Amino acid sequence: MDVVFTLGKMATPLPPLPRLQLQLKRCWEILLDSPSWDGDLPVPVLDRSWLQLDILSIDALLGRFPVDSSAHAPELVRFQSLLEQGMPADEAEQLCWQDFGPEACHRALRRFWQEQQQPSCLWSLEDYLTLIERYRRTLHSGKPELPLLVLPRRDGKQRLSCHWLPKTTGDRPN
Repeated sequence: MDVVFTLGKMATPLPPLPRLQLQLKRCWEILLDSPSWDGDLPVPVLDRSWLQLDILSIDALLGRFPVDSSAHAPELVRFQSLLEQGMPADEAEQLCWQDFGPEACHRALRRFWQEQQQPSCLWSLEDYLTLIERYRRTLHSGKPELPLLVLPRRDGKQRLSCHWLPKTTGDRPN
């Protein structure tokens, strides 16, 4: 499999990098040899600043890259649910204060906004769950795709990005 990386917005691709190609080929071998969904399936993680590829298992992802779950605080989930049911925002807020207490509601909201302004996590719970669901679905469909997580640059405020590598004929040695 030829993996072509581009530099920023430049249209000129870098030449294929044999070390990275071999690592991705090994990931494909593990994936294609797996009889079913397994927490040991590989997830390659590219550090584009150093052109290094780490291979993590699905089970190791959250330990290495915790997710932002601040939007899933029970106080905020309840508030959103009440709004979706058509309750006015001020009434929903009052009900949440009664159910959880004003301090807990303020703390949940503060944590959520702090995470939005100064992220401490590289990805959200939704991103992680989407990765798991798609990885599992493509494996079960017989048309597996390999997720490639790309780390943001060290000085950027970006998040992890996930690119899906489709199976090609060169993925399995003959």
